[in-house]
Amino acid sequence: MTTADNDEGLRSEIAGVLASGFATNVFPRADSHEQVQQLVSDLREAGNDLKSKLRISGFTLHPVEHGGISQLCETCMYYKVHRRFCELPELNVPVEPDWSCSLWRI
Repeated sequence: MTTADNDEGLRSEIAGVLASGFATNVFPRADSHEQVQQLVSDLREAGNDLKSKLRISGFTLHPVEHGGISQLCETCMYYKVHRRFCELPELNVPVEPDWSCSLWRI
C-alpha cells in the first residue's frame, strides 16, 4: 500500500470520527506560546491515540473563525499542500484543506 493510500484511509477515518459527532476542544484556540506548548505537551502524552489527538487539538471538518481570521488547514504553516497533510510532528496526520485545529498558525 502506498503512502497516498494510507493517507487517504486515515483521512477517511478522521472524517468519519468527526462527522459522528465526536467532541473536540475547538475553544479556546492556542493563541499564546504557553497555550501552544501545553497542547503540544498534551499531544505528546496522547502518543498514537488518534481520537485523543483529534480531541486535544480541537479538530473540525470546517474552518473556524477566530480573531477575525478564518483558520483552516490550507492556510496553516504546518500544511503540506501536495500531500494534504499536517506536518506538525505531534499531529502528523493527513487532513483536508478546509479542516481546522486549534494549533493553526500563519
